[in-house]
Amino acid sequence: MNVNEWVGAIDWATLMTQALLLALQVIVILIAFSIIKGIGKRIITSSFERMTSQRNMSPGRAKTLEKLALNAFTYVLWFILATIVIGIFDYDVTALIAGAGIIGLAIGFGAQGLVSDIVTGFFILLEKQIEVEEYITVAGIDGIVEEVGLRTTKIRGFDGTVHFIPNREIGSVSNHSRSNMRALVDISIAYDENIDQAIVVLQEACDNVAARLETIKEGPNVVGVQTLGDSDVVIRIVAKTANMEQWAVERELRKAMKEALDKNNIEIPFPHQVYIQKQ
Repeated sequence: MNVNEWVGAIDWATLMTQALLLALQVIVILIAFSIIKGIGKRIITSSFERMTSQRNMSPGRAKTLEKLALNAFTYVLWFILATIVIGIFDYDVTALIAGAGIIGLAIGFGAQGLVSDIVTGFFILLEKQIEVEEYITVAGIDGIVEEVGLRTTKIRGFDGTVHFIPNREIGSVSNHSRSNMRALVDISIAYDENIDQAIVVLQEACDNVAARLETIKEGPNVVGVQTLGDSDVVIRIVAKTANMEQWAVERELRKAMKEALDKNNIEIPFPHQVYIQKQ
C-alpha cells in the first residue's frame, strides 16, 4: 500500500470526532478542576478565619497553617487531575500510581533530613510552641522569632544576627513570652550604711517608677538582702512586667535607685585606690 492508499484508508471523520471528544473531556475536567480548587481554597480560608476568631489563634500561626493546608490541597488536586487526564488517553493509571509511590519512597530515603524538618515543623506549628515576635531560647540560641516555617525557623539575635535553625535540631524550646516577665535588679550599699533605711528609700523609688510606667504589672518590691559581698551588701528588687519590657524596666529602676541613694547620702561602694608618695 502506497502513501496515497494509506492516507485514503484513514477514517478522518472518526479521528476528528475522537479528538474533539478528548478535547471536550479535557476542557470539562479543567473547568471542574478550577471550580473545585476555588471552592476548596474558599473553604480552607473561611475555616481558618473561624478558628482564629473562635479559638483566639494568632494571625501569624493561622496564616502559616492556612498556607500549608492550601499547598497540600493544591498538590493533591494536581495529582488527581494528572491521573484523570492520562486515564482519558487509555494509559495504565495503575503503573503511574506505582511509579509515583516508588519515586516518593526514593525521595524519602534520600532526603530524610528534609522529611524530619517538615514533620517537626508541622508539630511545632500544630502544638503552638512558638509564634512570630516571641522571645525564645532554642538550640542554644536566644532571640526573637521572625519566621516559623515547615523546614526552618528564623530567629534574630539581640545583636542583629539572623539564625536559620533546621527544625530537626529543635529538641526543646524555652518560650519567654507567654506570660508576664520578671525584672530583677540587684543594687549594693556599703556595710556602714543602715540597711533598713536603704530598703525604705529604695522602695519609695520603686513606687515612683511603678506610678510612671504602665508596663509594670506587679511591684517593684524590695525583697531584702540577697548576698553579703566582700565590700557590699546586695539588696534585690523584683517586679513583673509586660512581655519584652523587663529590660527597659530594669534600666529605669537602676537609674531611679541610684538617684534616690545619692539624694539620701547612702553610699554605693566602688573600688578605691590609694597612692603613697615617698619623700
